[in-house]
Amino acid sequence: MKIDKKIIKELSDYLKEFNLTEIEITEKDTKIKVSKNNVSISNQPQAISPSTATSSVTTQAQNVKSGTEITSPIIGTAYHAPEPSAKKFVEVGKKIKKGDTIMIVEAMKTMNHVPSTTDGIVKEICVEDGQPVEFGQTIIILE
Repeated sequence: MKIDKKIIKELSDYLKEFNLTEIEITEKDTKIKVSKNNVSISNQPQAISPSTATSSVTTQAQNVKSGTEITSPIIGTAYHAPEPSAKKFVEVGKKIKKGDTIMIVEAMKTMNHVPSTTDGIVKEICVEDGQPVEFGQTIIILE
């Protein structure tokens, strides 16, 4: 099998252009997957060995944070305040109520207010102002 470097370069450019972590293309029996830290090409489905699956589950269990996690409802860019010089929506230690805006996630030039899903005290803000966020990524942890 000959590897087409143009396709890999094009997919790598898409990663940068659209700020993606990985992209995959499938044509007939060839699958090309490019990620920021991994490039793989295969003609057959890949199987995960039991030892690999166990170690990744163990690693994920160690990274679990205590508290109530509020996640991003969409992919976009997170902002802590309605405009650059304005007061932040939330800060660590601040008590918030269900429905309070905790952050704005901008997607396709639309500013989407993210409401708190529960009452609590802000324990940790998990994303920086202006940082890209993924759907389901934890953005705030409440106590």
